[in-house]
Amino acid sequence: MSAPAARRSLVQVFAKAPLPGQVKTRLIPMLGVDGAVELHCRLVRHTLATAVLARVGPLEVWTTAPGEDAFIQSCKRVLGVEVRLQPDGDLGARMLGAAEDGLRRAPAVIIVGTDCPTMHVDDLRAAHHALAAGDDAVLGPAEDGGYWLIALARCDPSLFAGIAWGDAGVLATTRERLHRLGWRWSEVATRWDVDRPADLSRFAETPWLSSLVEGLVADSAPIQQGTQ
Repeated sequence: MSAPAARRSLVQVFAKAPLPGQVKTRLIPMLGVDGAVELHCRLVRHTLATAVLARVGPLEVWTTAPGEDAFIQSCKRVLGVEVRLQPDGDLGARMLGAAEDGLRRAPAVIIVGTDCPTMHVDDLRAAHHALAAGDDAVLGPAEDGGYWLIALARCDPSLFAGIAWGDAGVLATTRERLHRLGWRWSEVATRWDVDRPADLSRFAETPWLSSLVEGLVADSAPIQQGTQ
């Protein structure tokens, strides 16, 4: 069942334009440039499909230049999503810009990237319901010490300023700042991101994700079947 219109959350998916050599760069040694682009595109489609199925509210893709990229525009045509360009600056500045923009148009925003293949519709629904119940913020912790989701019913620049993005302390810093603001907040499930070659082996541990890497890994570096 979809969320009531008065309580809908705006889902903002951060997705880079799939330019060769600019996406999934740490996986290029294993997948090649074209394979890295293909994996990125598969993860974008997977994330958008999950967000559509969650039915918590309207969906937007916040992309990087060129915004008219054929793949991004195909997502717009197929799913009917809005496409917006991320503002300039580091990741924090870009999320702040998106959140502030979204909160002018909706009572709550849920920001996710496309590197978390195990994101589930229940995660998005839990974040949406927590905000509707009065939480100011919701975090989705990542195993690497960051977060894969941040959902907000209000916004403060301190949540995003001066953070070393990609550092293992991102989540702890954000929790500390939420405490300092005195906000009511909660967390959804801890998930893993696809960032490094070692992460590719984890697809085999989750059978319903195996199609995302099918045909991508070279014979010289196969994905190991089963757990290690």
